[in-house]
Amino acid sequence: MKFPRKFEWRFAICILVCAFAASVTRAQGKNPYAGDAKVAKMGEGQFRINCAFCHGLGARGGGRGPDLTRPKRHGNSDEEIFHNIHDGIAGTAMPAATNGGIGVGMTDEEIWQVVTYIRSVEKKASAEAGNAARGKELFYGSAACGTCHMVNGKGGRLGPELSTVATSRSPEYFVESLRNPSKRLAQGIAEAMKDFPQEYETANVTTADGTRYQGVVLNEDAFTVQVLDTRENLHLWEKRSLKSYEKTRQSLMPAYDEKMLPEKDVQDLLAFLAASGGGK
Repeated sequence: MKFPRKFEWRFAICILVCAFAASVTRAQGKNPYAGDAKVAKMGEGQFRINCAFCHGLGARGGGRGPDLTRPKRHGNSDEEIFHNIHDGIAGTAMPAATNGGIGVGMTDEEIWQVVTYIRSVEKKASAEAGNAARGKELFYGSAACGTCHMVNGKGGRLGPELSTVATSRSPEYFVESLRNPSKRLAQGIAEAMKDFPQEYETANVTTADGTRYQGVVLNEDAFTVQVLDTRENLHLWEKRSLKSYEKTRQSLMPAYDEKMLPEKDVQDLLAFLAASGGGK
């Protein structure tokens, strides 16, 4: 059966379009600028404009985005990083780069420049200096981290869940959170990541009968406040019924100085959290 010439041309054009689309898709699986220092420098400029607001200067993590110099929770290949930027990551605060979702919007070429930059600042993978087994003992034992923090379903609910903190935050961020836990609350930085859905502001409440409670604010509007107290009991009050209600940005978490938690213990805790990040 012979098709009219106009259908033959349409068919040929369709084949060419499909072949071109396939070639573009294949190209997205390989970074055309891998290892190019000049392109990495261009990518740094793109990163500062479009990405640093969330991921921080130097890609070491910020108030919202994770540290990109370390292993990445949502994929480590060039192709995966490209698609994470291009398409965004569902269920997280990461938007798509298309249609101005990130900064001023990015072309595929600019995304590859950013991928090349990220590769240039990545830290070489190395074994954690600490002892993960001892870190686990500290976490649920003498350091008492597990009283307020949960890892892979085990632990308390008063503080942030820490299963993926080692892959989403830098070691410096973790140490600062131990040594000076109120600093980020005082600065007013909201943890917009899915893993950190609220700010953990401290609430001091006195009810009408004089009973006092302290805990973290879970939800609040103009008329009501929901608080998880230090015993992990959940309360919901109408503000007008309270004798007093004070909210502060002074963390309930104690500051662990060198005497309370020596550097070796910190390294062991980091090793435990790094192992836990893989679901171990």
